[in-house]
Amino acid sequence: MLFRQFVDDDLGCASYLIGDSATGEAFVVDPAYAIEQYLEAAEADGVRIVRVLETHTHADHVSGHGRFALEHGVPVSVHPVADPAFPYEPLEDEQILRAGSVAVRVLHTPGHRPEHCAFVVAERLVLTGDSLFVGDAARPDLAVDAREGAEGLFHSLQRLTQLPDAYDVYPGHVAGSLCGAAMSPARSTTIGAEKRANVALSFGNVQEFITTSAVVSTPRPPTTARVVELNRGPFVAAPTPLDRVPEIGEATVLDVRPAAAHAVGHVHGAFNVPVSASSFATRAGFILDPEERIVLHAGDDDEAQRAARGLRSVGFLELAGYVTDVDATASSRPVELDELERLLEDGSVQVLDVREQSERDEGYIPGSLHIPYRLLRETGTDGLDRTKPVVTICETGTRASIAASVLAAAGVDARPVLDGGLVNWRGQTVSFRRCGSS
Repeated sequence: MLFRQFVDDDLGCASYLIGDSATGEAFVVDPAYAIEQYLEAAEADGVRIVRVLETHTHADHVSGHGRFALEHGVPVSVHPVADPAFPYEPLEDEQILRAGSVAVRVLHTPGHRPEHCAFVVAERLVLTGDSLFVGDAARPDLAVDAREGAEGLFHSLQRLTQLPDAYDVYPGHVAGSLCGAAMSPARSTTIGAEKRANVALSFGNVQEFITTSAVVSTPRPPTTARVVELNRGPFVAAPTPLDRVPEIGEATVLDVRPAAAHAVGHVHGAFNVPVSASSFATRAGFILDPEERIVLHAGDDDEAQRAARGLRSVGFLELAGYVTDVDATASSRPVELDELERLLEDGSVQVLDVREQSERDEGYIPGSLHIPYRLLRETGTDGLDRTKPVVTICETGTRASIAASVLAAAGVDARPVLDGGLVNWRGQTVSFRRCGSS
């Protein structure tokens, strides 16, 4: 049996190539939009991809099933409850598909989405998609009411735990994804290990599970609806090449260089989301509007292409182009942590905490304001004193830079803390415990 796992570390998404090396047939499961990686692997392993299996209609990344169908004539299989607008071969519960001699058994496991399926491969491992993760379970609120989704997910998890303990589990997501809150960075586990340690499997009855899992604190990316529409709609073809543009013109500029480079010099009004930092595509998706004309500002060609791949993965398919050598006359002055302590003592700045509420509850700087970075473009400067510089702070610096760039584009004197953040803060902090928290 041929088995390969592919992980997009930026999005926390996993996909799979499974097949029979002897017969030369293989399936790809939950492919990313960048399908070149699977084609290269299949060629290296001497197999031909003959089918795409989708566990469900993905909400966090654009699928590559359209490219496989349009460019290579590969059929796509998904459960009919997905109601796709493209030609497909329906999956049925307990159906057996074969890639050569390798049997793939379909398990209908609704919860995350009503059409969700898991795939038992060769009765030795299971691809759980967005149902059972390593250390966690999927969020139930992306397709239906959270309580309805949680009820379906409970029963699906119970069904998966009836598989033999020795079966390996390969999930559709690992840490870094917004589809779960406490998943592990580990890329696989076993049914037995999850039965022993996964909190999501510890609930004795469905109501107890619903009460806990239906409360979802992880933010829903604004790209979700668009990505679902793309994945359920007509096949999405290959992207147009990303080319240099001679001038920026009327465009939103996304500076994908490191935060320090952006601070030294950038295009006036540019938003800074470094492609070298974690969760680039997800964070950019919170800031950008897919309807606007977007030009990338990168340090070199490779950086621009990496950023384009990430943006396309979350639905930004039509990018205007990129620049590397541009008149970057605007700048910002980062603030060091020890300097911030002095500035707070004399009251010359206001501190804006741009982390999520759950992080802030663990400890924040007294007197600081709070707006998560992902909401700043929408909320603007409401509540800020524009007569004082605003110092943005997060845990480690990346979100502070994003937030400062959004504020600067709105005309605010914003200065990020780039080297560290609340995790390194030596001054006083205040924690906040919400009712019902343990």
